[in-house]
Amino acid sequence: MARPPRVVGIVAGGGSLPREVAEHVRASGAAVHVVAIDGEFDRELAGIPVTRVGWAQFGALLSALRNAGTTEVVIAGAVRRPDLTRIRPDLGFFLNLPAILRIVTSGGDDSVLTRVVRFFEGKGFKVVSPAQVAPSLVVGEGPLGAYAASASDQRDIDLGFALVRALGPFDVGQAVVVADGRVEAIEGAENTDAMLARLGLQRISAGRDVCLRTGVLVKRPKPGQEMRVDMPAIGPRSVSAAAAAGLSGIAVLAGGALSLERAELIRSADAEGMFVVGAADSRAGDVAPRSARSSRWHFSTVGIVRPTAAQLADAVRGAELLDALAPLCHSGGTVIDRGHVLAIESDEGVAALIARAGNLRQWGRRRWSKRSAMVVVSSVVAADIVSVLTAAAAAHMAGVAVAGCSMIDLAHGIETAERHKLFLIAAPRQDSAS
Repeated sequence: MARPPRVVGIVAGGGSLPREVAEHVRASGAAVHVVAIDGEFDRELAGIPVTRVGWAQFGALLSALRNAGTTEVVIAGAVRRPDLTRIRPDLGFFLNLPAILRIVTSGGDDSVLTRVVRFFEGKGFKVVSPAQVAPSLVVGEGPLGAYAASASDQRDIDLGFALVRALGPFDVGQAVVVADGRVEAIEGAENTDAMLARLGLQRISAGRDVCLRTGVLVKRPKPGQEMRVDMPAIGPRSVSAAAAAGLSGIAVLAGGALSLERAELIRSADAEGMFVVGAADSRAGDVAPRSARSSRWHFSTVGIVRPTAAQLADAVRGAELLDALAPLCHSGGTVIDRGHVLAIESDEGVAALIARAGNLRQWGRRRWSKRSAMVVVSSVVAADIVSVLTAAAAAHMAGVAVAGCSMIDLAHGIETAERHKLFLIAAPRQDSAS
């Protein structure tokens, strides 16, 4: 009996990755069928069959894969968080509604993507990573171009790896920027390019010359990350964005990242005088799972506006995140919504953190939804809590939590909190054994 042909279906978002994966698969002798998400897919594919579907057209997506005889599915390319007010569902959406609701309400990117994999597996498809079908895209150890990282750069790379590793249990982004031992930016719900753009503006606002290159963009997978659908990637756009922000180079975890349009990436980096390197993580496994540590944070309400149980849990999560960062860098605060970390302050100030976080949202969150996001700040801002509350109100947040101070320390903020209908909560620092 003849063996059925191998058909790889590619669920395609934006960027060059879907095309590069398709070309590798076709070169291996397998057949390819691309199911492109409208509004995300932005590349032409000569000679490869493509079916276009909308964000909520699950019936059309599954039918396209089955009709093509797909045996394996690769999910590749960049996507933006969908605005649920603009989707146009088909019958397949409603037939799969319970599973879809579990996906979009599961919180952070890791949770969402893990459930996406389970969804396709539940429909009988084998989900494979781009690295499995196109292994030549994986970045190995060493420089990709003509330039190498200095000893100082390597110390920044090590710190960046440690930072992303420490943030792994909180399902935060894959990228940070470190310059001369100082953490300048941490990726949250925005993408890496957006993080680099705000860093460039931040440096210019501080009067720094971005032509004087310093700092490294560091990208690596989070511990426990679903690598089949969310492997970190860099490409020529990464080089352009890093150069515009005034960085001296880019480092990724060797074996843990993809390089897109590699020839152009190398040409661009060499033209900018920047290094691009795959580096080993010498301290892998240093971070204990978050579940192994008991929380020492117990928040109490200051004033009459009370948080929900979910918001109290977010406050604890934020305080624990700031604790995890403390050995590596100082952060003034973080913004969290329903367990999902939207943004983390690093070298920008809490007011700037709150302002930019007001424009971010998690998967499945409608812009007109009732406000539920909150900012969790360290005790160093207690004296200026009125300004923090005012900024939180302007960003349409639900409240403010202050970790490491008492209710009395925040008494001068009660009137402002109540005027803006914000909750204000405090938790004194306690020993983990207490």
